[in-house]
Amino acid sequence: LINKIHCAKEKELPSVQVWGSGKPLREFLYVDDLAKAIIHCLKEINSKDIYDQGISHLNCGSHNEVSIKELAVIIKNIIKYKGELSFDHSKPDGTFRKKMDNSRMESMGFSPHTSLEIGIEKTYNWFINNKKEDC
Repeated sequence: LINKIHCAKEKELPSVQVWGSGKPLREFLYVDDLAKAIIHCLKEINSKDIYDQGISHLNCGSHNEVSIKELAVIIKNIIKYKGELSFDHSKPDGTFRKKMDNSRMESMGFSPHTSLEIGIEKTYNWFINNKKEDC
């Protein structure tokens, strides 16, 4: 979506088409928060204790669900794209909800700190500085 909306802005297109209804919910975690979670686990968690408790994995999420439509609007605002967003209902939505249960990580003293908006803004800045091709 970042690339699609960025290119629409660059080409001054009047609209961007987003696949599906925009209703499915997703949860996003900024990469730096995931890196901090991994470091936290390496420093603070005894893997034998985890294994002895029967825990086979740890989820790390943000707790915040956002619809694809809300996500597209956030990206549009960050990119400062003035066109419209349209949703192509003939395209698949995919799984309606993808939500992590982060309770184990929180009970072990970790929670993410980067908001979706800040994470997208940082990601967009990275994208601008590292894109290989023009639109």
